[in-house]
Amino acid sequence: VQLQAYGGGLVQAGGSLKLSCLASGSTFSDYRMAWFRQAPGDEREFVAAISWSGSKFYKGSVKGRFTISRDNAKIMVTLQMKNLILADTAVYFCYADHLGDDFWGRGTQVTVSS
Repeated sequence: VQLQAYGGGLVQAGGSLKLSCLASGSTFSDYRMAWFRQAPGDEREFVAAISWSGSKFYKGSVKGRFTISRDNAKIMVTLQMKNLILADTAVYFCYADHLGDDFWGRGTQVTVSS
Protein backbone atom coordinates (compact mmCIF):
# COMPACT_ATOMS: atom_id res chain seq x y z
CA VAL A 1 0.00 0.00 0.00
CA GLN A 2 1.24 3.45 -0.88
CA LEU A 3 -0.08 6.36 1.13
CA GLN A 4 -0.04 10.01 0.17
CA ALA A 5 -1.13 12.55 2.74
CA TYR A 6 -1.94 16.16 1.99
CA GLY A 7 -3.88 19.09 3.36
CA GLY A 8 -1.52 20.39 6.02
CA GLY A 9 -0.76 24.04 6.43
CA LEU A 10 -0.72 27.03 8.73
CA VAL A 11 -3.85 27.84 10.69
CA GLN A 12 -4.67 30.08 13.61
CA ALA A 13 -5.65 28.63 16.95
CA GLY A 14 -9.35 27.85 16.95
CA GLY A 15 -9.35 27.23 13.23
CA SER A 16 -9.96 24.10 11.19
CA LEU A 17 -7.99 22.00 8.79
CA LYS A 18 -8.72 18.82 6.89
CA LEU A 19 -6.09 16.22 6.14
CA SER A 20 -6.57 13.61 3.47
CA CYS A 21 -4.68 10.43 2.74
CA LEU A 22 -5.00 8.73 -0.61
CA ALA A 23 -4.11 5.06 -0.71
CA SER A 24 -3.18 2.87 -3.60
CA GLY A 25 -1.86 -0.58 -4.31
CA SER A 26 -4.02 -2.99 -2.37
CA THR A 27 -7.42 -3.80 -0.96
CA PHE A 28 -7.96 -0.59 0.94
CA SER A 29 -11.23 -1.63 2.55
CA ASP A 30 -9.49 -4.42 4.51
CA TYR A 31 -6.99 -2.08 6.10
CA ARG A 32 -7.18 -0.32 9.42
CA MET A 33 -6.27 3.32 8.79
CA ALA A 34 -4.87 5.79 11.25
CA TRP A 35 -3.24 9.14 11.72
CA PHE A 36 -0.18 9.72 13.86
CA ARG A 37 1.69 12.91 14.53
CA GLN A 38 5.13 13.95 15.65
CA ALA A 39 6.03 17.29 17.13
CA PRO A 40 9.66 18.51 17.18
CA GLY A 41 11.60 16.69 19.87
CA ASP A 42 8.73 14.35 20.64
CA GLU A 43 8.01 10.78 19.76
CA ARG A 44 5.44 9.91 17.16
CA GLU A 45 2.04 9.53 18.77
CA PHE A 46 -1.31 8.07 17.87
CA VAL A 47 -4.06 10.53 16.94
CA ALA A 48 -6.99 8.61 15.48
CA ALA A 49 -7.83 5.32 13.81
CA ILE A 50 -10.68 3.79 11.87
CA SER A 51 -11.14 0.08 11.38
CA TRP A 52 -12.26 -1.66 8.23
CA SER A 53 -15.77 -1.76 9.71
CA GLY A 54 -15.80 1.93 10.56
CA SER A 55 -15.09 1.80 14.29
CA LYS A 56 -13.26 4.94 15.37
CA PHE A 57 -10.71 5.56 18.07
CA TYR A 58 -9.15 8.82 19.20
CA LYS A 59 -6.39 10.14 21.36
CA GLY A 60 -8.03 11.69 24.38
CA SER A 61 -6.89 15.24 23.74
CA VAL A 62 -8.38 15.32 20.24
CA LYS A 63 -11.67 13.63 21.01
CA GLY A 64 -14.53 15.93 20.14
CA ARG A 65 -12.32 18.11 17.95
CA PHE A 66 -11.03 15.67 15.34
CA THR A 67 -13.05 13.32 13.18
CA ILE A 68 -11.58 10.47 11.19
CA SER A 69 -13.49 9.02 8.28
CA ARG A 70 -12.87 6.79 5.32
CA ASP A 71 -14.26 6.46 1.84
CA ASN A 72 -13.46 3.01 0.50
CA ALA A 73 -14.72 3.89 -2.95
CA LYS A 74 -12.26 6.77 -3.15
CA ILE A 75 -9.60 4.77 -1.23
CA MET A 76 -9.18 7.75 1.04
CA VAL A 77 -9.11 8.48 4.74
CA THR A 78 -9.56 11.98 6.10
CA LEU A 79 -8.96 13.73 9.39
CA GLN A 80 -11.15 16.75 9.99
CA MET A 81 -9.58 18.91 12.67
CA LYS A 82 -11.50 21.68 14.41
CA ASN A 83 -10.75 24.02 17.30
CA LEU A 84 -7.07 23.55 16.71
CA ILE A 85 -4.70 24.42 19.53
CA LEU A 86 -0.99 25.13 19.60
CA ALA A 87 -0.30 21.61 20.89
CA ASP A 88 -1.70 20.19 17.65
CA THR A 89 1.31 21.53 15.78
CA ALA A 90 3.15 18.54 14.34
CA VAL A 91 3.90 16.55 11.26
CA TYR A 92 0.92 14.28 10.65
CA PHE A 93 1.41 10.83 9.15
CA CYS A 94 -1.07 8.53 7.51
CA TYR A 95 -0.80 4.87 8.51
CA ALA A 96 -2.32 1.61 7.34
CA ASP A 97 -2.09 -1.92 8.64
CA HIS A 98 -3.53 -5.32 7.92
CA LEU A 99 -2.56 -8.79 9.12
CA GLY A 100 0.78 -7.68 10.47
CA ASP A 101 1.84 -5.53 7.55
CA ASP A 102 2.00 -1.82 8.15
CA PHE A 103 2.65 1.16 5.94
CA TRP A 104 3.44 4.80 6.49
CA GLY A 105 2.93 7.76 4.25
CA ARG A 106 5.07 10.86 4.15
CA GLY A 107 4.04 13.39 6.70
CA THR A 108 2.25 16.66 6.17
CA GLN A 109 3.02 19.63 8.37
CA VAL A 110 0.29 21.21 10.48
CA THR A 111 1.23 24.44 12.21
CA VAL A 112 -1.15 26.18 14.59
CA SER A 113 -0.32 29.79 15.37
CA SER A 114 -1.54 31.95 18.22
